[in-house]
This record gives sequence, structure tokens and C-alpha cells, in this order.
Amino acid sequence: MPNKMHHETNRLSWNEGTKAHNSHKGDQAAFFRAGGDTLFREERNLLGEIAGKTLLHLQCNCGQDTLSIAQHLGAVVTGVDISDEAIRFARDLSVQCEIPARFVRADIYDYFETSLRQFEVVFSSYGVICWLSDLSAWGRGIASCLRPGGRFVLVDFHPAFAMFDDAWRLRFDYMGGGYVEFESGIGDYVALTGATAEIDMLEAGARDFRNPFPGVEYQWGIAEVVMALVDAGLQLTHLREYAYCNGFRPFPDMTDFGGRRYGASPHLPANIPLMFSLVAELPE
Repeated sequence: MPNKMHHETNRLSWNEGTKAHNSHKGDQAAFFRAGGDTLFREERNLLGEIAGKTLLHLQCNCGQDTLSIAQHLGAVVTGVDISDEAIRFARDLSVQCEIPARFVRADIYDYFETSLRQFEVVFSSYGVICWLSDLSAWGRGIASCLRPGGRFVLVDFHPAFAMFDDAWRLRFDYMGGGYVEFESGIGDYVALTGATAEIDMLEAGARDFRNPFPGVEYQWGIAEVVMALVDAGLQLTHLREYAYCNGFRPFPDMTDFGGRRYGASPHLPANIPLMFSLVAELPE
């Protein structure tokens, strides 16, 4: 069963972390009004031609990718996230940049139980699997939100990545659904990484941010993710691993490939999996 106590802990932590993240990004409404786009080529290619299609974005954070999908790929979008602060920001941003979108503040497990809507595409990306306390319920929930013939598209950081501590030492489990509680909570990964799609260089904002709320992350392996979807009745049509990750640099000595892509430290093997993508379809 989903661990709602952990989810509530993470909701509070994400509310504070989100404020810090957005403090660095300047006028995001102006960025989108000028045609800005936060999507990477991986998710654009996997989503494909979706103009006019309905799309549900699970764990959408502040909605920047959701709005990019609406503006540049033409989908009719709904975003869901557990963070009050993220959804408040996403709704305001949608109005300010005049990009139509619907945003729902909800734990996705609650959304699965209460929503009767079905979508042609369900999408999730970048730092989402580690917050899921019940993969089986997640897989069933995605299946319930898809129309027959619909697709689920996922791009996320590889669970092998999460085995390392800050010094690239093996410390954490790879799979099994165990969890790690950390008192520091959601950190300011925007300040840690630097440039984002919205800004070329880190702008003024939160400095030396310390989250007053803890966080809880879960450890799931690739096979567990895939089988949660397969067991829910979806058919896997794409699975790929990447030796780089997009938009996230948790270790200062990572190799910078440009374009906000980062590889492992130069002293490590070059082909450590840092990101993966999958597509699964609900049969007609």
C-alpha cells in the first residue's frame, strides 16, 4: 500500500524546496512568452506527434515541462503534483504566459483513486520513481488513466545512479523498495546544477538553502519499474539506458557534455547508466 505518511513528509519538503528552486529562475512567464522550451530531445522524440491529444503529466512539479508540451507539441495538458507550492506556481505561470493547462494538487495515488478521466498519453520525467512508495499501485493507476491504445512515456534518472553517495561511493540499495530517510530534505538542486533552460547562468536567489523538513526516497530497480507496468496490463515497446543525465548535476566533478547533459566523473567508467527511458502501451 502507498505510504501516505512518507508522502506527507515529502509534500512539506517539496513545498520548501520549490521556493528555493524558483528563486533562481527569474521571470519564467517572460521566458515562455518568448517561446521558451524546457524539454530535452529525449522526451520530445518519445512523445512524438501529439498535437491535439490529451496528456496527463504525473509529478509535474512547477509545470514548466507541462507548459512546454502544450506550447511546442500542441497537447491538451493536465498536470498533477503533490506540492501545494508547485501547483500554485504552475497555475499562475499558465495564466501569465497564456498557455492553457489544467493543474491538480494531489498525491498521485489519490488522483488515481478519484479521477475518472482517461488520456491518450500519460507522461512523467526526471526524478519521479524515487518518490513512489508502491510501484504496483502506480502501474495500475497509470493503466486506469490511459485510454485503450494510449501510451505511457517515462524518462528518469537511472536507479543505479542512486546507489552512490556524494563522493561516488557505493552506499545505497539498487532495488527492493527500501527507503532512505534524510533529514536535510529536498535540496536546492538548481543552485547545485547551475544553468537551466530558463537561465543560462544562476541568478540571485536562495543561498545556502537548508530545508526544515526531511524527505524519504525509495529504491526501485529497472525490472521492478517495468514489471509494475506489465503486471498492470501495459505492453513495453521501448526501453533504453543512457550514460548521461539531463539537467541535473549532483556531483561537482561530473563530465559536462554541454547542453545541460552530464556524465560520470572522469575517474569512473564512461558507461555508468545515469538515465533511462521507456514507453508502454495499453492494448486496444
